[in-house]
Amino acid sequence: MKIVLPGGTGQVGTVLRRSLTAAGHEVTVLSRRPSGHGEVAWDGRTLGPWAEVIDGSDVVVNLAGRSVSCRYTPDNLRAMMDSRVDSARVVGEAVAAAARPPKVWLQMSTATVYAHRFDAPHDEATGVIGGSEPGVPDYWGYSVDIATAWEREQETADTPHTRKVALRAAMVMSPDRGGVFHVLSRLARLGLGGPVAGGRQYVSWIHDHDFVRAVEFLVGRDDLAGPVNLASPAPLPHRAFMRALRGAWGVPVGLPATKWMAELGALALRSDTELLLKSRRVVPGRLLDAGFAFEHAEWPEAADDLVRRVRGR
Repeated sequence: MKIVLPGGTGQVGTVLRRSLTAAGHEVTVLSRRPSGHGEVAWDGRTLGPWAEVIDGSDVVVNLAGRSVSCRYTPDNLRAMMDSRVDSARVVGEAVAAAARPPKVWLQMSTATVYAHRFDAPHDEATGVIGGSEPGVPDYWGYSVDIATAWEREQETADTPHTRKVALRAAMVMSPDRGGVFHVLSRLARLGLGGPVAGGRQYVSWIHDHDFVRAVEFLVGRDDLAGPVNLASPAPLPHRAFMRALRGAWGVPVGLPATKWMAELGALALRSDTELLLKSRRVVPGRLLDAGFAFEHAEWPEAADDLVRRVRGR
């Protein structure tokens, strides 16, 4: 198949490109800074010559968007919103203008669209969209606004010949440097991987192999469209999540962190505490109902596999 990955140079794009290329697909990455074979320049905002690679392609997986691993300043929040909405809009324009449009357009979204909660999991049918939860920082609602605007841009695109799926993805765990697994592993190996703010908040995650397999599954299932949760069926509290990660690395203890300590750590890492403190209890209802079988459904086993791959490099 001919597959186009707008914004495919980040962590998730690297995972997809590597696996899809190894499977024999012809993969083209759209990048603001193309650097080699199989990469084409685009600006993520306006139509240009890059649209030619979408015309005649089989699949588009739009991953474009400014990284959320940053301080949530007004400028960064605006950049996060604009980069996602603009790229989804212009991908939709390219698909609509294509003489031979792709059969399916998978649009990256995020599990952060769901409400902060501890009591029940979110699936696509019964999950509660966030933004109005009591007792959380007001600015957390902006992350939900970004996600809903992102999905709305795809939903309203006039592409009648292209099936559209919004990938409400949890954190993709891969052994690649710079990804979330790398960052959390570094904390664990330094003895800092204890529970944060009590550790009750749920962590939703997906193993990189299952992420790729889920993408391939969705490409092949003509009956699936709209939002789909890409998350392991077994989210778990942060305390248990970090305990299993420490166990995989053979680190017996991890220092706990209070909320204010997490604030200091996030400041040092130029990130934001929402990534640590928001309880994301998301489950893959539609994938499971469609018969998708996870190879890495439980976090302790998944963490062991990822650590083995890091050590085997």
